[in-house]
Amino acid sequence: MPPDNDTLAATDAPLLPIHRQPGFLSFLLSRLAAVFAMQIQAIVVAWQVYDITRDAMSLAYVGLAQFLPMVILLLPAGDVVDRFPRKRILQLSWAVQAFCSALLLLLAQANHGSVIEFYAVLALFGCARAFTGPTLQSLLPNIVPRAQLAQAIALNSSIMKVAVISGPLLGGVLYSVGGGSLAYAVCLGCFIVALSLLVLVPVRYVEKAKVLESTAWKRFSAGIRYIRYQPIILGAISLDLFAVLLGGVVALLPIYAQEVLHVGPEGLGALRSAIAVGALLMGLYLGVRGIKRRAGHVMFIAVAVFGLANLVFAFSTLFWVSMIAMLVAGAADMISVYVRTTVIQLATPDEMRGRVNAVNMLFIGSSNELGEFRAGSMAAGFGVVPAAVIGGVGTLAVVGLWMRLFPTLRRVDRFDDAR
Repeated sequence: MPPDNDTLAATDAPLLPIHRQPGFLSFLLSRLAAVFAMQIQAIVVAWQVYDITRDAMSLAYVGLAQFLPMVILLLPAGDVVDRFPRKRILQLSWAVQAFCSALLLLLAQANHGSVIEFYAVLALFGCARAFTGPTLQSLLPNIVPRAQLAQAIALNSSIMKVAVISGPLLGGVLYSVGGGSLAYAVCLGCFIVALSLLVLVPVRYVEKAKVLESTAWKRFSAGIRYIRYQPIILGAISLDLFAVLLGGVVALLPIYAQEVLHVGPEGLGALRSAIAVGALLMGLYLGVRGIKRRAGHVMFIAVAVFGLANLVFAFSTLFWVSMIAMLVAGAADMISVYVRTTVIQLATPDEMRGRVNAVNMLFIGSSNELGEFRAGSMAAGFGVVPAAVIGGVGTLAVVGLWMRLFPTLRRVDRFDDAR
């Protein structure tokens, strides 16, 4: 990957505290603004679409409209990330997402009863996200030194939860006060702030580019081949994929909020924020203490707790019980994210990070977006509570099976083992 004009000699940089590393705080703030926009937009689009249709399948299509473009573009995006300046790619992808917020603003002002246009904009948004995900994952190791990467990952993940917590809450309030128009205008402003702050981030730790594979297909599939022969990485990524694919209940929250818990958009925002609060608290703990030993074992326990928390939520008819269940689920999921991300970054050479992270984002996208489709379609067919219960039980089954299929992952002790 050719370095951009911001690239400095990594060997000349002193090992400063992580918060004093040049560009790290600007990177965090820029990503914070972008995630803030995404979270507001996610809850407002879901609520608005369901408000128009009153059909659970419409929520499934919200996830599918974003997932399909990601499936098509993620592998080529990973190749692009490894061949061109990552900071420039991130700027372009955020600019496209800002354009999507502007389009949603226009649709909200039109105030018609069709949702087809919303799906079209979400598809374009999914195209941009295909480049955003692997770029963000690959760019962080180019900003901070390797010795501080695990700490940077934990801090980055926990700080992002600030937006994940306040974004849905503010999204619900904005929708109640000014409808979709006000909410999408705020999203557009957040993306503009993110783009402005990203200009201040220097790219300092870029390894010398190596000769890439000769054909486009070989370049695209290099990440898949690498992960295939790394059982620790393969196990960690696939465990997260199937756990969230089966156990995730985020897509069902609008239905639970309206028909089970009987709360409005503010209550929906609070439920989504509870997930992020749990993740934030756990992320802050991991940023200070970290996981020193038995990382693989801890990850399996965390995914099992995630499934159990979603089962509690499935049966709950009390708002406060549902909030606690989402809080626990968010904390457990943060542990899984922390272990998986650290293992991938430490085990992957820089010239392949874009393609490996593209595969990782494909798994994440599959678990999130297809998980929404799974939950929405099952809710339409069997009812919302059975759909949530089946998902929680499925997550626990995956944990037991993966412990047998990937004993190497279960036995991971220290993160340095991934190297």
